[in-house]
Amino acid sequence: MNYLVVGLGNIGEEYAATRHNMGFMVLDAWAQASNAVFTVGRYGATTEIAFKGRKFTLLKPSTYMNLSGRAVRYWLQKTRIPQENLLVVVDDFAIPFGTLRLRKRGSDGGHNGLKSIDYSLASDDYARLRIGTGNGGFAEGHQVDFVLGELLLEEKRAMPELLERAVACIKCYGTEGIDRAMTQFNRSKPKPAAETQSSSSPESATKKEP
Repeated sequence: MNYLVVGLGNIGEEYAATRHNMGFMVLDAWAQASNAVFTVGRYGATTEIAFKGRKFTLLKPSTYMNLSGRAVRYWLQKTRIPQENLLVVVDDFAIPFGTLRLRKRGSDGGHNGLKSIDYSLASDDYARLRIGTGNGGFAEGHQVDFVLGELLLEEKRAMPELLERAVACIKCYGTEGIDRAMTQFNRSKPKPAAETQSSSSPESATKKEP
């Protein structure tokens, strides 16, 4: 059984440690733990990991977030992996930091990467693993500043455990099925005390497009 696991993010050092790159971070953590090396190809960097008789193709799109769908559609066609075996790993500021939410399908939730994938596939019928970042107490309209900001110290300390859980969730999804994985991993995690704080105020943050 083959799976395509897509981690959403933006390329470039300026985005590497931002909350919007949670998808990249999860795939990087799994690749590093498995001694797998990403190879740059069309529309993104990929690597393959074998686990318990399954083959997982990991994809980090190089299209930037708003055009992620182009990479997903291309690699689904290239690998001949059916859409039902597609899993997209994505950040979500609507749920608390450290919380995992695996779903069989769903709305884009305002996430530009998911919007692009929905458009390119003409469907939202694919699994997605949402990684909670919280919203940092930023008011509506300022969330872009938050998701494109770097993790706070307390969040950085919590990242190894979070990434380990996310990878374990993906493995469970592929080997035991999505229902089992949802039951096991869709549990709330307490947010760090500093989540409601910010190293800079929302008013002083520089607005960027996600």
